[in-house]
Parts: sequence; structure tokens; C-alpha cells
Amino acid sequence: MRSEKIVFKGRQGDLAARLDLPIERPRAYALFAHCFTCSKDVFAAARIAQELAELGVATLRFDFTGLGESGGEFADSHFTANVADLVAAAQFLAQHYAAPRLLVGHSLGGAAVLAAAGQIASAEVVATIGAPFDPGHVGHLFADKRAEIEAEGEAMVTIAGRPFRITREFLEDIGSQDQAARIADLRRPLLIFHSPVDRIVGIDHAARIFTAARHPKSFISLDKADHLLSRRQDAVYVAQVLVAWARRYVAGLEPPEFQSRFAPDGEHVVVAEAGGGKFTQLINAAGHPLVSDEPLSVGGDNLGPSPYGLLLSALGACTAMTIRMYADHKGLKLDHVSIRLGHDKIHAEDCADCETREGRIDIITREIALEGKLSEAERARLLRIADRCPVHRTLHGEVKVRTELVQSL
Repeated sequence: MRSEKIVFKGRQGDLAARLDLPIERPRAYALFAHCFTCSKDVFAAARIAQELAELGVATLRFDFTGLGESGGEFADSHFTANVADLVAAAQFLAQHYAAPRLLVGHSLGGAAVLAAAGQIASAEVVATIGAPFDPGHVGHLFADKRAEIEAEGEAMVTIAGRPFRITREFLEDIGSQDQAARIADLRRPLLIFHSPVDRIVGIDHAARIFTAARHPKSFISLDKADHLLSRRQDAVYVAQVLVAWARRYVAGLEPPEFQSRFAPDGEHVVVAEAGGGKFTQLINAAGHPLVSDEPLSVGGDNLGPSPYGLLLSALGACTAMTIRMYADHKGLKLDHVSIRLGHDKIHAEDCADCETREGRIDIITREIALEGKLSEAERARLLRIADRCPVHRTLHGEVKVRTELVQSL
């Protein structure tokens, strides 16, 4: 997964955003709306977006006006402004990347995506997480200040331990939303996530949304989850179920054909282009996914180690394993092994102990740190053992690479 910081124009100024992208070419783009007075970096938003990226869906999450890193004043914002910010975010994605096909909203952000969907033609599915049926529900968070707000025009309230200025206009705005009509006229598949033990937005809100919506609609119970999805497994579950559900309605969300054969037999490594970036490669070594790339300085995207970086990693890992196996077998008091490796090419004539005398040769430097109560003789013995690592022997032995062309893997 890779992540980009983004700034785009919202209703009242610049909005700070983050676009979480899969390593390969995105199969679809999603737009995520965070909870009331939260930010794009709240755990649920960040974890869900990152998991969606792992599943091939690029997700834009941003701070609503006056929150997080976005400009503008929160006091000058309201629910209608949040909806306008969502529409602006969708327009930005369409202009610079691809139009969002999935709309996802958490808590009041869920109510916002329900309201914004009618203005985002590209949206093919909508999902809400712990969303209130009525935006006016958030008023219970500052019910004790309502009279003051209505009388004075505004008041400072404390929400989740932070002060916010709430205005009379905000109250009027959340009280004037006809969500029932919007939900009934959604005309898109709807997935409702809600916890039956949600203490912030009761499960009855999910029932009202479900009842108001037309088919196709689905409900997923987030058993034992809290409102903010503070447990990692709950956020991961939401993302996984969302993608599995959306595949029925959003074309192209299925894993690419390559993924289905990206499972070698345990004896081979499979490498294929990621489909995004100039040099990015997806690697599967016995079921373990890796990424290789080139640094920015040579035109890559620096999304993973270079091929030589992987080679040095293999040598370093093999060296450390070999030393550890020997030390444990001999009962040596070795506490920790760490290795630093480097690679360079030098002129053969500059290498006094090399057999090759012309052209350039590869030089790998390997520095080994051994921690523990070891004698000098034991340290010297472990240093010699390092040269017995299988990868070391392969690099020093005769190696033939046999290459053949095949129709497919």
C-alpha cells in the first residue's frame, strides 16, 4: 500500500486529504467520510482505507471544513457544508484520478454520504457505518447547551474532550434535513454496518435506514464493536465485507487474474508487474507477498527494495540464520545478531584479492554485530560460520540461470 497527501478546494477553503492506494493499479476508487468532529486520521477511517487499499480499492479520506488539517472554521460549517465538501472531493477524484464508485461514511459521515449520493453520479454503491438516520441526532451531544445556542446564536460545547463552537445555523441545518426522502430515492445498492451495542448511535437508527431504503439493501451486524471501531479486527472486517459485497454491483472489483495464480507451489517464486508504476513488481515467495521497485532517482516509485536490495536482504537473512543455528547448537551465549550490507561495483584492477583483472566487479560488504557474553575465539568462530551460509555459498559458487519462454504462468 502507498499513501499520498493531497489538498483540494472545498466549499470554504483548502481541504486536507490522504489517498490510500494499492501497490497495483486501483480496481476502483472510494470516497470516505469520517465521523462528527473526527478527522481523516481517526483510527476507523485510516484502518478501513488502508485495508481497502490492500484489497485493490483506492480510498480518499479528508478532513471536513475546520477539522484536522483542513482550512476554514468549524463554527461556519454544518451538515449541508459537509455534503458540499463530499461533492467537491468526488469532483477532485474524477478530475485527477478516477471518479469514486464507492461511497463510505462513518457515523455522521454515513448520513453525509447518503445525502451526497444523489449529487455524485459515479457512485455505484453506498455503505454506512454506525450512521444516524437523522443528522439531528448529533444534537444530543450538546443538548445541555441547546437553549444557550438558540438564545445567544452560538455556544462553546465540549465533544470528546475538545471544545467546539456550535451556532444556531448549525442547529437549524441539521434539523432541516429530509433524510427519509433521500434514502428512499438513493437508487443505489446500500450496505448498512451497525453494532447492536453502539452507545453513541443506537441500533434503531440502522433499522430506520434499512426500512426507508429500497432494495438492493443489506445489513451487517458489527457484533461487540464500539461506535468508533477502536478494535483493529472490526475495522478490517468492515473493509473485507464491504469489498466482497460490492463485487456483486461494481464491475472490476474481482481480484485480477494474476492474483488467482499468485500462489506458487512452495518451490518457486512468482514475479509479475504490478500494473502501476514503471518498475514496481509484485512478488510471491511461497505465499509471502513482497514488492520490489527502483528508487526515485532512476525513475522508480520507491515502493519497495530494489532487486539488489532483495539480494542483500537474502544474504543478510541467511547469514543471521546460519549464525543463530550454530550458536544455539554449540550453546554459545549469543543474545542478538545484526548485519549491515552494502553493494558496489569497482574496477577489477582496484581489487587486490580478486581473480578477475579486467572490467568491473561486484563488491558486497557485510558488517556483523554479535551481542552477548562471547569470548574473542567464539566471535571469530561465528564470523567464519557466516561464510557457510547457503546464500553466501551460492554467490561464490558457479551459478547458471536457465531461461525459457512459456505461454503463461
